[in-house]
Amino acid sequence: MLIRNKLILRFTLLVVGIQLCFSAFLYYFQATTREQRFVTRLTTKATMTTRLLVRRGGRVDESLLRQLHRRDLFTIPQEQISIYGPGQHLLYTSADNLSQRLNSRQLRRVRPGRPVRFADGELEAVGLLYQYRGQPYWLFAAGHDDFGLSQLHKLRLILLAANLGALVLIILAGWYFADESLKPISRVVRQVERITASRLSVRVDEGNGTDEIAQLARTFNHMLGGVEQAFESQKSFLSNASHELRTPLASVLGTLETAYAYDTTLPEARQSIGSAVEDIKQLIELTNGLLSLAQVTDPAFRQQPVRLDECLTQALATCQRRHPGRELRLEFGNLPAEVDDVFMVRGNEQLLTTALLNLLDNACKYSTGPVRAVLGYPTPAVLRVQVLDEGIGLEPHELARIYEPLYRAGSATTTPGYGLGLPMTRKIVQVHGGEIRLTSQPRHGTTATVELPAAAV
Repeated sequence: MLIRNKLILRFTLLVVGIQLCFSAFLYYFQATTREQRFVTRLTTKATMTTRLLVRRGGRVDESLLRQLHRRDLFTIPQEQISIYGPGQHLLYTSADNLSQRLNSRQLRRVRPGRPVRFADGELEAVGLLYQYRGQPYWLFAAGHDDFGLSQLHKLRLILLAANLGALVLIILAGWYFADESLKPISRVVRQVERITASRLSVRVDEGNGTDEIAQLARTFNHMLGGVEQAFESQKSFLSNASHELRTPLASVLGTLETAYAYDTTLPEARQSIGSAVEDIKQLIELTNGLLSLAQVTDPAFRQQPVRLDECLTQALATCQRRHPGRELRLEFGNLPAEVDDVFMVRGNEQLLTTALLNLLDNACKYSTGPVRAVLGYPTPAVLRVQVLDEGIGLEPHELARIYEPLYRAGSATTTPGYGLGLPMTRKIVQVHGGEIRLTSQPRHGTTATVELPAAAV
Protein backbone atom coordinates (compact mmCIF):
# COMPACT_ATOMS: atom_id res chain seq x y z
CA MET A 1 0.00 0.00 0.00
CA LEU A 2 1.24 3.46 -0.86
CA ILE A 3 2.25 5.77 1.97
CA ARG A 4 -0.37 8.27 0.78
CA ASN A 5 -3.12 5.66 1.15
CA LYS A 6 -1.80 4.60 4.55
CA LEU A 7 -1.82 8.19 5.79
CA ILE A 8 -5.34 8.75 4.49
CA LEU A 9 -6.59 5.52 6.04
CA ARG A 10 -4.98 6.14 9.43
CA PHE A 11 -6.04 9.78 9.51
CA THR A 12 -9.62 8.83 8.60
CA LEU A 13 -9.81 6.03 11.17
CA LEU A 14 -8.38 8.26 13.90
CA VAL A 15 -10.69 11.22 13.27
CA VAL A 16 -13.75 9.03 12.69
CA GLY A 17 -13.00 7.14 15.89
CA ILE A 18 -12.77 10.38 17.86
CA GLN A 19 -15.94 11.68 16.23
CA LEU A 20 -17.87 8.47 16.94
CA CYS A 21 -16.75 8.51 20.57
CA PHE A 22 -17.90 12.11 20.88
CA SER A 23 -21.24 11.32 19.19
CA ALA A 24 -21.78 8.30 21.43
CA PHE A 25 -21.04 10.40 24.51
CA LEU A 26 -23.40 13.15 23.34
CA TYR A 27 -26.19 10.66 22.61
CA TYR A 28 -25.68 8.85 25.92
CA PHE A 29 -25.72 12.14 27.83
CA GLN A 30 -28.90 13.25 26.06
CA ALA A 31 -30.63 9.89 26.60
CA THR A 32 -29.69 9.85 30.29
CA THR A 33 -30.89 13.42 30.74
CA ARG A 34 -34.20 12.62 29.02
CA GLU A 35 -34.71 9.57 31.19
CA GLN A 36 -33.97 11.45 34.40
CA ARG A 37 -36.23 14.32 33.36
CA PHE A 38 -39.10 11.97 32.54
CA VAL A 39 -38.67 10.00 35.78
CA THR A 40 -38.81 13.28 37.68
CA ARG A 41 -42.08 14.15 35.92
CA LEU A 42 -43.53 10.75 36.74
CA THR A 43 -42.44 11.02 40.36
CA THR A 44 -43.84 14.53 40.73
CA LYS A 45 -47.17 13.54 39.17
CA ALA A 46 -47.53 10.47 41.37
CA THR A 47 -46.59 12.42 44.50
CA MET A 48 -49.07 15.20 43.77
CA THR A 49 -51.88 12.70 43.23
CA THR A 50 -51.01 10.86 46.43
CA ARG A 51 -51.00 14.02 48.51
CA LEU A 52 -54.41 14.92 47.18
CA LEU A 53 -55.71 11.43 47.89
CA VAL A 54 -54.41 10.93 51.43
CA ARG A 55 -55.48 14.39 52.58
CA ARG A 56 -59.05 13.52 51.68
CA GLY A 57 -58.94 10.32 53.68
CA GLY A 58 -58.57 8.06 50.74
CA ARG A 59 -61.50 9.48 48.84
CA VAL A 60 -60.80 11.04 45.50
CA ASP A 61 -62.95 13.64 43.82
CA GLU A 62 -62.92 12.53 40.16
CA SER A 63 -64.06 15.91 38.92
CA LEU A 64 -61.22 17.61 40.83
CA LEU A 65 -58.65 15.25 39.31
CA ARG A 66 -60.01 15.86 35.82
CA GLN A 67 -59.84 19.60 36.47
CA LEU A 68 -56.21 19.28 37.62
CA HIS A 69 -55.35 17.23 34.56
CA ARG A 70 -56.83 19.89 32.27
CA ARG A 71 -54.79 22.61 33.95
CA ASP A 72 -51.61 20.51 33.93
CA LEU A 73 -49.72 21.69 30.91
CA PHE A 74 -47.25 18.83 31.32
CA THR A 75 -49.72 16.00 31.12
CA ILE A 76 -47.90 12.76 30.40
CA PRO A 77 -49.13 10.78 27.37
CA GLN A 78 -50.66 7.38 28.28
CA GLU A 79 -50.36 8.32 31.95
CA GLN A 80 -50.97 5.54 34.47
CA ILE A 81 -50.90 6.11 38.25
CA SER A 82 -51.45 3.49 40.94
CA ILE A 83 -51.30 4.07 44.72
CA TYR A 84 -51.01 1.40 47.38
CA GLY A 85 -51.77 2.26 50.97
CA PRO A 86 -50.77 0.64 54.29
CA GLY A 87 -50.82 -3.11 54.05
CA GLN A 88 -50.03 -2.76 50.34
CA HIS A 89 -53.71 -2.47 49.43
CA LEU A 90 -54.57 -0.73 46.20
CA LEU A 91 -56.10 2.63 47.04
CA TYR A 92 -56.19 4.33 43.68
CA THR A 93 -55.63 3.66 40.00
CA SER A 94 -56.05 6.14 37.19
CA ALA A 95 -57.99 3.58 35.16
CA ASP A 96 -59.96 0.55 36.25
CA ASN A 97 -58.62 -1.62 33.44
CA LEU A 98 -54.96 -1.14 34.40
CA SER A 99 -53.03 -4.33 35.05
CA GLN A 100 -51.39 -4.36 38.48
CA ARG A 101 -49.30 -7.43 37.81
CA LEU A 102 -45.99 -5.56 37.28
CA ASN A 103 -46.71 -3.12 40.09
CA SER A 104 -47.34 -5.99 42.50
CA ARG A 105 -43.97 -7.51 41.60
CA GLN A 106 -42.16 -4.25 42.29
CA LEU A 107 -43.70 -3.66 45.75
CA ARG A 108 -40.95 -5.63 47.49
CA ARG A 109 -38.16 -3.75 45.71
CA VAL A 110 -39.34 -0.29 46.67
CA ARG A 111 -37.36 1.09 49.62
CA PRO A 112 -37.28 4.53 51.27
CA GLY A 113 -35.15 6.87 49.16
CA ARG A 114 -34.61 4.18 46.49
CA PRO A 115 -37.07 4.56 43.59
CA VAL A 116 -37.42 1.61 41.26
CA ARG A 117 -37.41 2.05 37.48
CA PHE A 118 -38.88 -0.55 35.17
CA ALA A 119 -40.64 -0.86 31.82
CA ASP A 120 -44.25 -1.74 31.21
CA GLY A 121 -44.28 -2.58 27.53
CA GLU A 122 -43.59 0.67 25.70
CA LEU A 123 -44.22 2.67 28.85
CA GLU A 124 -41.57 3.80 31.30
CA ALA A 125 -42.55 3.29 34.94
CA VAL A 126 -41.24 4.29 38.34
CA GLY A 127 -42.13 3.12 41.82
CA LEU A 128 -41.37 4.95 45.06
CA LEU A 129 -42.27 4.96 48.75
CA TYR A 130 -44.11 7.97 50.19
CA GLN A 131 -44.51 8.60 53.94
CA TYR A 132 -47.46 10.57 55.27
CA ARG A 133 -48.10 10.86 59.03
CA GLY A 134 -46.05 7.77 59.64
CA GLN A 135 -48.00 5.67 57.13
CA PRO A 136 -46.29 4.18 54.05
CA TYR A 137 -47.76 4.61 50.58
CA TRP A 138 -46.43 2.92 47.46
CA LEU A 139 -46.70 5.04 44.32
CA PHE A 140 -46.40 3.74 40.75
CA ALA A 141 -46.48 6.04 37.74
CA ALA A 142 -46.01 5.11 34.08
CA GLY A 143 -46.23 6.94 30.80
CA HIS A 144 -44.75 7.44 27.37
CA ASP A 145 -42.29 10.29 26.79
CA ASP A 146 -43.42 11.26 23.32
CA PHE A 147 -41.59 14.56 23.26
CA GLY A 148 -38.31 13.28 24.77
CA LEU A 149 -38.17 10.20 22.55
CA SER A 150 -38.99 12.32 19.52
CA GLN A 151 -36.12 14.67 20.36
CA LEU A 152 -33.83 11.68 20.89
CA HIS A 153 -34.85 10.26 17.51
CA LYS A 154 -34.09 13.59 15.86
CA LEU A 155 -30.72 13.66 17.59
CA ARG A 156 -29.93 10.21 16.17
CA LEU A 157 -30.75 11.38 12.66
CA ILE A 158 -28.68 14.54 13.13
CA LEU A 159 -25.67 12.59 14.44
CA LEU A 160 -25.96 10.02 11.63
CA ALA A 161 -26.12 12.69 8.92
CA ALA A 162 -23.34 14.70 10.57
CA ASN A 163 -21.05 11.67 10.85
CA LEU A 164 -21.64 10.66 7.23
CA GLY A 165 -21.00 14.19 6.01
CA ALA A 166 -17.97 14.52 8.25
CA LEU A 167 -16.64 11.19 6.92
CA VAL A 168 -16.65 12.57 3.39
CA LEU A 169 -14.95 15.78 4.53
CA ILE A 170 -12.38 13.81 6.55
CA ILE A 171 -11.46 11.66 3.54
CA LEU A 172 -11.11 14.73 1.32
CA ALA A 173 -9.07 16.55 3.98
CA GLY A 174 -6.90 13.48 4.54
CA TRP A 175 -6.27 13.17 0.80
CA TYR A 176 -5.36 16.86 0.56
CA PHE A 177 -3.02 16.92 3.55
CA ALA A 178 -1.39 13.60 2.60
CA ASP A 179 -0.81 14.87 -0.91
CA GLU A 180 0.64 18.14 0.41
CA SER A 181 2.84 16.32 2.94
CA LEU A 182 4.21 13.89 0.35
CA LYS A 183 4.90 16.44 -2.36
CA PRO A 184 8.53 16.92 -1.15
CA ILE A 185 9.07 13.15 -1.28
CA SER A 186 7.57 12.99 -4.77
CA ARG A 187 9.92 15.79 -5.80
CA VAL A 188 12.90 13.88 -4.38
CA VAL A 189 11.79 10.73 -6.21
CA ARG A 190 11.53 12.59 -9.54
CA GLN A 191 14.98 14.10 -9.02
CA VAL A 192 16.52 10.76 -8.08
CA GLU A 193 15.02 9.10 -11.16
CA ARG A 194 16.98 11.56 -13.33
CA ILE A 195 20.30 10.56 -11.74
CA THR A 196 22.21 8.00 -13.81
CA ALA A 197 25.75 6.65 -13.88
CA SER A 198 26.70 9.44 -16.29
CA ARG A 199 25.07 12.16 -14.15
CA LEU A 200 26.35 11.42 -10.66
CA SER A 201 27.20 15.08 -10.16
CA VAL A 202 23.47 15.94 -9.93
CA ARG A 203 22.23 16.57 -6.39
CA VAL A 204 18.79 16.43 -4.79
CA ASP A 205 17.11 19.67 -3.74
CA GLU A 206 17.18 19.91 0.07
CA GLY A 207 14.04 22.07 0.30
CA ASN A 208 13.79 24.22 3.41
CA GLY A 209 16.81 22.51 4.94
CA THR A 210 15.16 21.94 8.32
CA ASP A 211 12.56 19.14 8.15
CA GLU A 212 12.94 15.37 7.81
CA ILE A 213 12.71 15.54 4.00
CA ALA A 214 15.69 17.90 3.99
CA GLN A 215 17.59 15.45 6.21
CA LEU A 216 16.76 12.64 3.77
CA ALA A 217 17.92 14.77 0.84
CA ARG A 218 21.18 15.66 2.63
CA THR A 219 21.80 12.00 3.43
CA PHE A 220 21.13 11.02 -0.17
CA ASN A 221 23.39 13.79 -1.44
CA HIS A 222 26.12 12.59 0.90
CA MET A 223 25.67 9.07 -0.44
CA LEU A 224 25.76 10.38 -4.01
CA GLY A 225 29.01 12.16 -3.20
CA GLY A 226 30.50 8.89 -1.98
CA VAL A 227 29.25 7.02 -5.04
CA GLU A 228 30.58 9.70 -7.36
CA GLN A 229 33.94 9.61 -5.62
CA ALA A 230 33.98 5.81 -5.87
CA PHE A 231 33.18 5.99 -9.59
CA GLU A 232 35.90 8.55 -10.16
CA SER A 233 38.38 6.44 -8.18
CA GLN A 234 37.37 3.39 -10.19
CA LYS A 235 37.80 5.25 -13.46
CA SER A 236 41.16 6.57 -12.32
CA PHE A 237 42.18 3.09 -11.19
CA LEU A 238 41.22 1.52 -14.51
CA SER A 239 42.97 4.28 -16.44
CA ASN A 240 46.17 3.98 -14.41
CA ALA A 241 46.05 0.18 -14.38
CA SER A 242 45.63 0.02 -18.14
CA HIS A 243 48.50 2.46 -18.57
CA GLU A 244 50.78 0.60 -16.17
CA LEU A 245 49.98 -2.76 -17.73
CA ARG A 246 50.20 -1.51 -21.29
CA THR A 247 53.76 -0.20 -20.86
CA PRO A 248 55.47 -3.48 -19.83
CA LEU A 249 53.35 -5.49 -22.28
CA ALA A 250 54.28 -3.20 -25.15
CA SER A 251 57.91 -3.32 -24.05
CA VAL A 252 57.91 -7.12 -23.93
CA LEU A 253 56.20 -7.36 -27.31
CA GLY A 254 58.61 -4.88 -28.89
CA THR A 255 61.65 -6.65 -27.46
CA LEU A 256 60.49 -10.06 -28.64
CA GLU A 257 59.51 -8.82 -32.10
CA THR A 258 62.89 -7.09 -32.49
CA ALA A 259 64.71 -10.21 -31.33
CA TYR A 260 62.68 -12.37 -33.69
CA ALA A 261 63.43 -10.12 -36.67
CA TYR A 262 67.00 -9.01 -36.10
CA ASP A 263 68.81 -11.18 -33.53
CA THR A 264 70.98 -13.64 -35.41
CA THR A 265 73.46 -14.65 -32.73
CA LEU A 266 73.00 -16.30 -29.37
CA PRO A 267 74.41 -13.38 -27.32
CA GLU A 268 72.02 -10.95 -29.00
CA ALA A 269 69.07 -13.30 -28.38
CA ARG A 270 70.09 -13.78 -24.75
CA GLN A 271 70.26 -10.02 -24.26
CA SER A 272 66.79 -9.54 -25.77
CA ILE A 273 65.34 -12.38 -23.72
CA GLY A 274 66.90 -10.95 -20.54
CA SER A 275 65.29 -7.56 -21.22
CA ALA A 276 61.94 -9.24 -21.81
CA VAL A 277 62.31 -11.24 -18.61
CA GLU A 278 62.85 -8.02 -16.60
CA ASP A 279 59.74 -6.49 -18.14
CA ILE A 280 57.75 -9.63 -17.38
CA LYS A 281 58.97 -9.54 -13.75
CA GLN A 282 57.73 -5.98 -13.45
CA LEU A 283 54.44 -7.04 -14.99
CA ILE A 284 54.13 -9.94 -12.52
CA GLU A 285 54.99 -7.67 -9.61
CA LEU A 286 52.36 -5.14 -10.70
CA THR A 287 49.73 -7.88 -11.16
CA ASN A 288 50.49 -9.35 -7.74
CA GLY A 289 50.17 -5.89 -6.22
CA LEU A 290 46.75 -5.40 -7.83
CA LEU A 291 45.60 -8.83 -6.61
CA SER A 292 46.83 -8.10 -3.10
CA LEU A 293 45.02 -4.77 -3.10
CA ALA A 294 41.76 -6.46 -4.19
CA GLN A 295 42.10 -9.30 -1.65
CA VAL A 296 42.88 -7.10 1.34
CA THR A 297 39.53 -5.31 0.95
CA ASP A 298 37.79 -8.26 2.63
CA PRO A 299 40.48 -10.42 4.20
CA ALA A 300 39.43 -13.86 5.37
CA PHE A 301 41.50 -14.05 8.53
CA ARG A 302 40.77 -14.82 12.16
CA GLN A 303 41.80 -12.02 14.46
CA GLN A 304 44.18 -13.02 17.19
CA PRO A 305 46.52 -11.21 19.59
CA VAL A 306 49.53 -9.73 17.78
CA ARG A 307 52.54 -7.86 19.18
CA LEU A 308 52.82 -4.76 17.05
CA ASP A 309 56.41 -4.13 18.14
CA GLU A 310 57.42 -7.46 16.63
CA CYS A 311 55.64 -6.59 13.37
CA LEU A 312 57.45 -3.26 13.31
CA THR A 313 60.81 -4.96 14.02
CA GLN A 314 60.31 -7.41 11.14
CA ALA A 315 59.31 -4.56 8.80
CA LEU A 316 62.42 -2.58 9.82
CA ALA A 317 64.67 -5.59 9.17
CA THR A 318 63.15 -6.22 5.73
CA CYS A 319 63.35 -2.55 4.81
CA GLN A 320 66.98 -2.40 5.94
CA ARG A 321 67.81 -5.26 3.54
CA ARG A 322 66.10 -3.42 0.70
CA HIS A 323 67.85 -0.16 1.49
CA PRO A 324 71.20 -1.12 3.06
CA GLY A 325 72.55 2.43 2.99
CA ARG A 326 69.59 4.03 4.76
CA GLU A 327 69.62 4.80 8.50
CA LEU A 328 66.54 3.40 10.28
CA ARG A 329 65.76 4.29 13.89
CA LEU A 330 63.25 2.68 16.27
CA GLU A 331 61.97 4.87 19.12
CA PHE A 332 59.38 4.32 21.83
CA GLY A 333 56.89 6.92 23.01
CA ASN A 334 54.53 6.96 26.00
CA LEU A 335 54.13 3.65 27.79
CA PRO A 336 51.22 3.87 30.27
CA ALA A 337 51.67 1.96 33.50
CA GLU A 338 48.06 0.69 33.53
CA VAL A 339 48.61 -1.35 30.34
CA ASP A 340 49.54 -4.93 31.29
CA ASP A 341 50.42 -6.36 27.85
CA VAL A 342 52.18 -3.61 25.93
CA PHE A 343 52.01 -3.25 22.14
CA MET A 344 49.22 -5.82 21.78
CA VAL A 345 46.58 -5.52 19.07
CA ARG A 346 44.10 -7.97 17.55
CA GLY A 347 44.49 -8.80 13.89
CA ASN A 348 46.73 -10.55 11.36
CA GLU A 349 50.48 -10.39 11.87
CA GLN A 350 51.39 -10.75 8.18
CA LEU A 351 49.03 -7.98 7.04
CA LEU A 352 50.15 -5.58 9.77
CA THR A 353 53.80 -6.25 8.92
CA THR A 354 53.04 -5.58 5.24
CA ALA A 355 51.33 -2.28 6.08
CA LEU A 356 54.25 -1.07 8.21
CA LEU A 357 56.75 -2.22 5.60
CA ASN A 358 54.97 -0.21 2.91
CA LEU A 359 55.22 2.95 5.03
CA LEU A 360 58.90 2.37 5.81
CA ASP A 361 59.70 1.51 2.18
CA ASN A 362 58.07 4.73 0.92
CA ALA A 363 59.97 6.75 3.51
CA CYS A 364 63.27 5.20 2.43
CA LYS A 365 62.53 5.69 -1.26
CA TYR A 366 61.84 9.40 -1.04
CA SER A 367 64.19 10.44 1.75
CA THR A 368 67.95 10.91 1.81
CA GLY A 369 68.14 11.30 5.58
CA PRO A 370 67.40 8.95 8.46
CA VAL A 371 63.94 7.39 8.81
CA ARG A 372 62.41 7.21 12.29
CA ALA A 373 59.74 4.78 13.50
CA VAL A 374 58.08 5.81 16.77
CA LEU A 375 55.90 3.34 18.71
CA GLY A 376 53.82 4.48 21.66
CA TYR A 377 50.44 5.01 23.36
CA PRO A 378 48.67 8.37 22.94
CA THR A 379 45.97 6.90 25.23
CA PRO A 380 45.77 3.54 27.05
CA ALA A 381 43.21 2.31 24.49
CA VAL A 382 45.12 3.35 21.34
CA LEU A 383 48.46 2.15 19.98
CA ARG A 384 50.25 4.52 17.58
CA VAL A 385 53.03 4.01 15.02
CA GLN A 386 54.60 7.04 13.35
CA VAL A 387 57.03 6.87 10.40
CA LEU A 388 58.90 10.15 9.86
CA ASP A 389 61.24 11.00 7.00
CA GLU A 390 63.06 14.06 5.74
CA GLY A 391 62.35 13.54 2.08
CA ILE A 392 60.87 15.51 -0.78
CA GLY A 393 57.38 15.73 0.72
CA LEU A 394 54.06 16.15 -1.05
CA GLU A 395 52.03 19.05 -2.34
CA PRO A 396 48.51 19.50 -0.84
CA HIS A 397 46.77 18.45 -4.08
CA GLU A 398 48.98 15.36 -4.26
CA LEU A 399 48.28 14.51 -0.62
CA ALA A 400 44.54 14.53 -1.35
CA ARG A 401 44.92 11.75 -3.96
CA ILE A 402 47.65 9.72 -2.33
CA TYR A 403 45.29 6.81 -1.45
CA GLU A 404 44.07 6.32 -5.03
CA PRO A 405 45.39 3.02 -6.45
CA LEU A 406 48.16 3.47 -9.03
CA TYR A 407 48.31 7.21 -8.41
CA ARG A 408 51.86 8.59 -8.17
CA ALA A 409 52.81 12.11 -7.25
CA GLY A 410 54.74 14.14 -9.80
CA SER A 411 57.89 14.11 -7.67
CA ALA A 412 57.78 10.30 -7.40
CA THR A 413 57.47 9.32 -11.06
CA THR A 414 61.21 8.78 -11.39
CA THR A 415 61.28 6.39 -8.42
CA PRO A 416 60.45 2.70 -8.97
CA GLY A 417 56.98 1.81 -7.81
CA TYR A 418 53.37 1.38 -8.84
CA GLY A 419 51.37 3.48 -6.39
CA LEU A 420 49.81 0.49 -4.61
CA GLY A 421 51.56 0.58 -1.23
CA LEU A 422 49.58 3.33 0.49
CA PRO A 423 46.11 2.19 -0.76
CA MET A 424 46.91 -1.31 0.45
CA THR A 425 48.20 -0.01 3.79
CA ARG A 426 45.09 2.10 4.30
CA LYS A 427 42.78 -0.85 3.69
CA ILE A 428 44.78 -3.08 6.03
CA VAL A 429 44.57 -0.47 8.78
CA GLN A 430 40.84 0.03 8.19
CA VAL A 431 39.99 -3.68 8.38
CA HIS A 432 41.83 -3.74 11.73
CA GLY A 433 39.60 -0.95 13.02
CA GLY A 434 42.34 1.66 12.87
CA GLU A 435 43.07 4.95 11.17
CA ILE A 436 45.93 6.27 9.04
CA ARG A 437 46.91 9.90 8.48
CA LEU A 438 49.59 11.51 6.32
CA THR A 439 50.97 15.00 6.87
CA SER A 440 53.59 16.43 4.59
CA GLN A 441 55.46 19.59 3.71
CA PRO A 442 57.21 19.93 0.37
CA ARG A 443 61.01 19.53 0.77
CA HIS A 444 60.63 19.02 4.53
CA GLY A 445 59.48 15.43 4.77
CA THR A 446 56.37 13.36 5.45
CA THR A 447 54.89 11.86 8.60
CA ALA A 448 52.66 8.76 8.39
CA THR A 449 50.61 8.02 11.53
CA VAL A 450 48.81 4.72 12.14
CA GLU A 451 46.55 4.30 15.18
CA LEU A 452 45.11 0.90 16.13
CA PRO A 453 42.86 -0.20 19.01
CA ALA A 454 45.03 -1.62 21.76
CA ALA A 455 44.14 -5.06 23.08
CA ALA A 456 45.00 -6.64 26.43
CA VAL A 457 45.30 -10.41 26.64
